[in-house]
Amino acid sequence: MNIVLLEPEIPQNTANIGRSCVATGSTLHLIEPLGFDLNEKSVRRAGLDYWKDIDLIVYKNFEEFLYKNPNASLYMATTKAKQTYVDVAYDKDGFIMFGKESAGIPEEILLNYKDTSIRIPMLESIRSLNLSNAVAIVLYEALRQQGFASLETEGQLHRFNW
Repeated sequence: MNIVLLEPEIPQNTANIGRSCVATGSTLHLIEPLGFDLNEKSVRRAGLDYWKDIDLIVYKNFEEFLYKNPNASLYMATTKAKQTYVDVAYDKDGFIMFGKESAGIPEEILLNYKDTSIRIPMLESIRSLNLSNAVAIVLYEALRQQGFASLETEGQLHRFNW
């Protein structure tokens, strides 16, 4: 899977999302401008020792992202969508896009993705979830639909046997 962050603003969120991408074999795509420097201590700290293993691609803008991924199956995560994240069938190599923390994905972009815009259900009084939590929820649903292909699905106890 591919996770796309459009103009992320908070380094700790991006680092946590990067760690989820490493854990799932997903690629993280960042679309500038970023609200931080990728070399910031806070990005490295939140990503811990996983940040060096991340499959990361950075784009100058949304147009460059589209140009370099012309056949991408794009799913737009937004509080404005009419369907939930479990209502769609995710392509194996799909791209799930999330907007910046303060504003989400611009409506000018969303208009082109009505059928693949998705939302996470929540109370009306809540504006949105934390970005890294939202990514984890949707990413793992997409991976579940793929049967968690190539992911370890069975754990082992360290000192005992099940």
